[in-house]
Amino acid sequence: MISSHDIRNARILIVDDQAANVSLLERMLAGAGYTSVASTMDPREVCGLHQRNRYDLILLDLQMPGMDGFQVMECLDEIESDGYLPVLVITAQPGHKLRALQAGAKDFVSKPFDLPEVLMRVHNMLEVRLLHEEAKNHGKVLEQTVRELEASREIIRIKTLEEQRHNEEELALAQETQRSLLPRCLPEFENFGIRAFNSPTRYVGGDFYDFLQLSSGEWVGVLADVSGKGMSAALLSSMVLGALGMEFRARPDPPEVLNRINLLLCEKSLGWQFVTLFLFLLSPDGKGQFISAGHTPAYVFRAATGMIDRLNSHAFFLGMFDNASYSSRPLQLDRGDIMVVYSDGLTEAENRQGQEFGGERLRTIMKQGASGGDAIERALLVAIEEFTQGREQSDDITFVVVEKLQ
Repeated sequence: MISSHDIRNARILIVDDQAANVSLLERMLAGAGYTSVASTMDPREVCGLHQRNRYDLILLDLQMPGMDGFQVMECLDEIESDGYLPVLVITAQPGHKLRALQAGAKDFVSKPFDLPEVLMRVHNMLEVRLLHEEAKNHGKVLEQTVRELEASREIIRIKTLEEQRHNEEELALAQETQRSLLPRCLPEFENFGIRAFNSPTRYVGGDFYDFLQLSSGEWVGVLADVSGKGMSAALLSSMVLGALGMEFRARPDPPEVLNRINLLLCEKSLGWQFVTLFLFLLSPDGKGQFISAGHTPAYVFRAATGMIDRLNSHAFFLGMFDNASYSSRPLQLDRGDIMVVYSDGLTEAENRQGQEFGGERLRTIMKQGASGGDAIERALLVAIEEFTQGREQSDDITFVVVEKLQ
């Protein structure tokens, strides 16, 4: 978790050829409690300073003699191997804003400075940057665990029982690492009750869910299913989960977020990998929107009528087409309404006769358990256990239940 202490102690570099601007920004940041602020009036020093100090944020003037801000960003891009430039550009030219964002800057402030706006943008960018670093470190831990496990695969066959037990402990560690990426406890949002369940077919899987409170009072929920199983799916799911959190903290607009996540997956994932995803945004009064990217339909039990609405997929999988565009559809939950979002591992779970659990059983359980989200969760878990009769499943089983309480 990123704390206010982490943000206040983040490393900041001010780059401006005007001493008055540098002095003003230094005073503004110091007055807001930032403790590690450096500056330079020579843009040619920026890359060397960043290589040594790895700043969490660089406030960069665009118009400087000798080397302008765009040239500085080109140099910084070569240093930042993951392609994330922690740059907040400073400009008095409105036409430079779009060009700066295209060059890799994450945000901008306009001259003359507006103190509250500058401090808000600095805080938001530092939070996103620190979350980016935290997610990257999580990924490194998981990647290292995977490499160690893959290297030992052939040796496992000839190991003694004691050695095999040791490897089971290593696999359990990988499982625990992935579980740490999921919410440790379910959040409490105003006027809503939430239940969630995840059961990977192996030690690690490709399904995940997450929730995020936005500053607007709205909140976001997501359930995703990464293609494949095991370690490769787990690695991709951790990347998507981290990227979603960072993008929503930077811009709380679901279509724009998924457009950027899709481009990231098209660039970073393997050709056969893709992600199906159901994402929804809700306000305390139950009004919101959803996007279903190639995902299984979600169902909503309507308390007023006893009927069940089907929320179908209306967009491509993520990571398949870099020209795909994502748009949202309206969503309204009234008091007593219950929404169930799930991965296809639930409805495709098989019993010993090869029959699938199916959507009809799920809808029946929703109607029978309409007294509340807790009842539906318990009924689903019992029904899956009784239906599969202990048969090993071929896909992860994940579901989220959202109930409108008030």
